[in-house]
Formats: sequence, C-alpha cells, structure tokens
Amino acid sequence: MRNETTREINEYTEICRANMTIDGSLYAKYDVKRGLRDVSGRGVLAGLTRIAEVKSYTIDDGEMIPCEGKLYYHGYDIEQLVEGFSGEDRMGFEETTYLLLFGALPTKAQLAQFNEQLILHRELPSSFTRDVILKAPSKDMMNSIARSILTLYSYDDRAEDVSIENVMRQSLQMISRLPRLAIYGYQAFRHYHEKQSLFIHSPLPELSTAENILYMLRPDCTFTKMEAKILDIALVLHADHGGGNNSTFTTRVVTSSGSDTYSTVAAALGSLKGPKHGGANIKVSMMFDDLKEKVKNWNDEKAIEQYLSDCLDKKGFDGSGLIYGMGHAVYSLSDPRATLFKQYVERLSKDKGMEEEFALYSTVERLAPQIISEKKKMYKGVSANVDFYSGLVYKMLQLPDELFTPIFAIARISGWCAHRLEELIGGGKIVRPAYKNVSKHREYLPMSNRGL
Repeated sequence: MRNETTREINEYTEICRANMTIDGSLYAKYDVKRGLRDVSGRGVLAGLTRIAEVKSYTIDDGEMIPCEGKLYYHGYDIEQLVEGFSGEDRMGFEETTYLLLFGALPTKAQLAQFNEQLILHRELPSSFTRDVILKAPSKDMMNSIARSILTLYSYDDRAEDVSIENVMRQSLQMISRLPRLAIYGYQAFRHYHEKQSLFIHSPLPELSTAENILYMLRPDCTFTKMEAKILDIALVLHADHGGGNNSTFTTRVVTSSGSDTYSTVAAALGSLKGPKHGGANIKVSMMFDDLKEKVKNWNDEKAIEQYLSDCLDKKGFDGSGLIYGMGHAVYSLSDPRATLFKQYVERLSKDKGMEEEFALYSTVERLAPQIISEKKKMYKGVSANVDFYSGLVYKMLQLPDELFTPIFAIARISGWCAHRLEELIGGGKIVRPAYKNVSKHREYLPMSNRGL
C-alpha cells in the first residue's frame, strides 16, 4: 500500500509540475515585479508607515547611489537608540517596544508604568501550560508557538473585536506572553522528545524580557549581566524592519482582511519560520558547523574560499547555492544591525573564550562578498546581514538551535503589533495585488472525450 501511494504521489507531482510551470521570460514580458521588487531590487511601494525606515541608498540626479545601511524606529537611528540605553546601563527592549507601539520615547515614569502593564499581561490562563503546551509537544518550536497563540483565541471573550482598544490589550498580551510560550514549548519538547528533565520556571516581575528568557530557559536560572545585555540588544535589533519584510507584510495583509489578532500573529509566525526569513540564522549556524567539519585549519583562507565557492556552485553544504547570512533584499554596502551587533559579539566572544570562532566568522564575512561578486551578476553590493552574527551569539549564550527563530519572533512581535495597530487605525483597503493569468482559454471536454 505504501509503495502504491508513493508512486501515485510521484505521478501527481509530475503532472502538477508540467501544468503549473510558467515560462520565466513571461515575467519580463509583462513587467511583473516578482517578490514585489523591481529588477534593481527596489520594493514596490504598497503602503505608508511611520514605524520603521530602512535606508540603503541615496538618489542623486535620479541615480540610485548605495550607502551604508541605516535603520530607524519612528525616526530614531537604531545605533543611537542602542548607544543611548547601553550608555545608561539599562535594558532597551521594553523601551523600544514602547517606541514602536506609541511613536515616542517614554519618560522614566511612562516606562515604569509600561513595564507594569507587561507584567500584568504576562500571565497565561489557568492550566494553559499543562493542558496545551505540555500536551502533544511539537518538535518545531515555531509550530508550537503558533498552536498556543491560536488556542489562546478560545480563552478570549473579545477575540474577534478589532477595535483599537481591544487590539492594544491583545498586543500587550502577545508581547508579554510570547517568551513563556516559546521557552515552555522548548522545555516540553526537551522533556518528551529528548527524555530530559522538565523545568518550568515562572518569570520574575523584576527581570527584563531578555533576563527572563535566560532565567526561564536555564535549569539553574543563572545568567551574567553581559549575557542578558547581548540578548537584549539582539531583541532590539530584531524588533522591526519596516512594513516590507515578509512577516510584517503578512501581518498587514491579514489585518487588512479584518481578521482577528490571533490569526494574524499565527500567519506572521508561519512567514517568519521560513529559512529565507527568520529561519536564516539556523542555516548560518548549520553552515558554519559544516565548514568547521570540512576545513580543519581555520586560518587556511584558500580552503575557506573553496568551501564558499562550492556552496555557490551547489556542491557544498545543502546544495542551495547560497552562502547563508550574506546579502539582503535591501541593504548593499552594510546591514546596520550586523555592523552594530558585531561590536558586541566580539566582546562576548572574549568573555566566552570563543575568539577563534569569531575570527572564523570575520574571515568568511570578508571573503564571501568577493566570491559572490565574481560568480554572480549582482545589481548591488553584498554584505553580512544580521542573521550572520545572531546565530553565533545564540550559540555563545548556549541557546538551543530550536529557539533561534522563536527568539526572533519574541523580538518581532513588537513590530507586528505596531504595524497591525497602524493598519487598523489607517482603515486601509484589503491588500490584493494583481496576478496575470498566462493560460490559454480552452473548451470543456466531456469525460467521454478525455481518454481512459
């Protein structure tokens, strides 16, 4: 029976491929903006936002001139934001979340009140951990989180209410609860699938989001100030990236249909899970594990160059033809998040005794753009993106691979909620791009004329 089913599935697949494949030249013929981007890589302007801005070029006499990448949250340079709260020796994710949601930096009193609200909204429904998270634990944490989010719909008496007041309440709950859903989901997986001891630690009200992640995750609940600081910065850098990134655009698309908050966030999670989006940092980590296995001497640049070249030729690593962590849909000369992150990664590598591994990453960061430019026709420059270093940071923090993408989600939920609120306040139309059909019209054939 299994062989029969496999054969039929293979036959169905071939029929599907034969009838669904579109001639690539037609995209140019009809000037189709594939991926909602033009041939120069610029995104199709689909909306307006005040939340975040990604800048990668300037225009001089109508000509696009690449520049060092910049990221702004409500007009504030991300570099200045990080320098600001770091210089004052404070955690910054909660402050950044306030900025994304409300469009202004909080006063000391406003931030304290906001933190109190996050704490109040952090509690899960009674027995939710036991009845939902610990039952049928998933091997994939993103699916586990999405299931929990969708189940929380059933516990909300106003789940379908899309008034701004109600969505604000739901947003605070989402932002506050997501760390628990991710960590508890991982602990359940670890216990039931890997036969490890089960640890369920309740978050502490006096700890920040980053601190509570480490507190809830580790069996002994301990962490250093440096570890929490680096994780906090990672959350800030991942909190938003404009309205055009895949998961945020998904958020706005689903919101525009009038759907509820739980369905919207679940859809965004599904988008973020993909290896071309939030799952990229896992791929970077896996690629480096493979590199270290193939190239024993990390100072042998010729061997590293050959490995990277093989990756591009689809001979190395996973055969995708990609060097993961290199290049970005928008940035060309630099990704400001990667540039900023690298400074702190270097400090953490010294603290963890992992300077040699950091040096290997730096070597690949230097060599990869040269190899990519030699082998591929590029319309813009190539540089390391934030995923290139985030995977290394998470390894230094001893975070399991299963939580790499969920950490991204814990950060990006702030941006998703801000964009959902902005979309609702703006009262925009349902997002519905056009697709041109390229099939020829055909006459209906009776069953008797279709053959045996």
